[in-house]
Amino acid sequence: MNATETIALRGSLLINIRRSGVLIDCWRDDNMIMVGARTALAQLIAGDGAGKTINRIGVGTNGSGPTPDDTALTAPFIKNLQGHSYPGPGRVQFDWRLETAEANGKVIREFGLITVDSTLFARKTRAPIEKADDISLDGTWTIIF
Repeated sequence: MNATETIALRGSLLINIRRSGVLIDCWRDDNMIMVGARTALAQLIAGDGAGKTINRIGVGTNGSGPTPDDTALTAPFIKNLQGHSYPGPGRVQFDWRLETAEANGKVIREFGLITVDSTLFARKTRAPIEKADDISLDGTWTIIF
């Protein structure tokens, strides 16, 4: 008997955009998981995963679509995640927030999940968000196994 099981690793990014605390846009889309993420997961389950846990989110300026070999964001602003939870079997959800005082003047075109050792785990691009001091962003990033 020849049995093959494939586990598709994928993600979903939710972004809430607020102006002066009022929700002005809500956007959700699937994202690409990077090659570095698969290596990080392999190291984690083998017990060699020091530095491979996801602890930060980054925003950057590159609007070019993601490729599996992407390793970094362009002109990034990076900060710690707010927390994480397990909303269902085979899912981990990361909570994040970008405050009104953060990344002002940046035209945000890309988002990334980043590990302790700076491995880019996941990346997503979207239409530009012109970050100003009255704009805050928050949301969740769910990785699905």
